[in-house]
Amino acid sequence: MRSLTPILMSAMLCFLAPGLALAAAGGEKKEVTAQYVDLAPVALPVIVRGRVINYIFLKVRLDLASSADSTKLRTREPYFRDALIRAAHRTPFTDPKSYVRIDEARLKSVLLKEAGAIAGPRNFIGVTIESQTPKQRSNLPKPQG
Repeated sequence: MRSLTPILMSAMLCFLAPGLALAAAGGEKKEVTAQYVDLAPVALPVIVRGRVINYIFLKVRLDLASSADSTKLRTREPYFRDALIRAAHRTPFTDPKSYVRIDEARLKSVLLKEAGAIAGPRNFIGVTIESQTPKQRSNLPKPQG
């Protein structure tokens, strides 16, 4: 029976710890239910002097306003993704300082504008770039910036 005591103590601690942490934090429990639309991963070109020198594989999320209908907007995901790819081929998001990353600020600005044109600007509050992975990390020309 004595061997169960440490096991019971650790089990009780697992159940009590969240409540203790909540009490220490002021007793308020804030539950945030963020709304978003995840785009399927895309590969965007890095173009220098008219040549594709690399691709960056991206995972992007559109952050929705609390009043947005996330279910309806998720059905528009292919349109958002298509707009992103078209914009990247029109004016590449090449970062002049690094050919293994994209220009995040410009991508966010353009995608927010494009998504707003597709489904209304009041539905979107931001863009989150969750990851970007370059196809190549070496044998690239030196960045100009």
